[in-house]
Amino acid sequence: MAHALSALPYAFDALEPHIDAKTMEIHSQKHHKAYVDNLNKALEAAPDLAGQDIVTLLRGIASVPAAIKQAVINNGGGHHNHSLFWEVMGPGGGGEPTGAIGDAIKDAFGDFAKLKDTVKNNGLTQFGSGWSWVVYNPTSGKLEAIKKPNQDSPLMEGLVPVMGVDVWEHAYYLKYQNLRAAYIDAWWNVVNWKTVEAKYVAAKAGK
Repeated sequence: MAHALSALPYAFDALEPHIDAKTMEIHSQKHHKAYVDNLNKALEAAPDLAGQDIVTLLRGIASVPAAIKQAVINNGGGHHNHSLFWEVMGPGGGGEPTGAIGDAIKDAFGDFAKLKDTVKNNGLTQFGSGWSWVVYNPTSGKLEAIKKPNQDSPLMEGLVPVMGVDVWEHAYYLKYQNLRAAYIDAWWNVVNWKTVEAKYVAAKAGK
């Protein structure tokens, strides 16, 4: 079964004023769609992999044929990264995390302010395009903040992404131009902590 582009779980303008409607439309309907289309095209050369879900495919990247491996990293990563990105944002988001995710953040980073500083620093120091991630590390049993270039997925390293900030210019340039820091600061206002917590709890349970 071919990989497919899912509909956004909210309207293009739902994250205004923090993320503008035009950016959300182009980002989801053009950029994300291109990753999906190119992933499916690459997998035509490996029909035995075409039936794998995106998480299995990325976790097993070492077994992907060399001829299409980079295409799967770029486009499979782009597909999964963006699918998660849309889910961990939402209207009426933001605020300080509580519950299981709030406790996990305090355990790993000390407090929420420290997490924000670390995520922002990772985003600002990611040269060129990439992502600033918060992942669950099954080995340590804790959250970690990392940065990855391009569309490289944390799944390829055995890590489980629970939230991430897209710092490719197409994610913010229409509204924030070259002000990546302002975009990252504004992004915290749209975080859907209920979804982030659900992903953390599932990752901790090995799901």
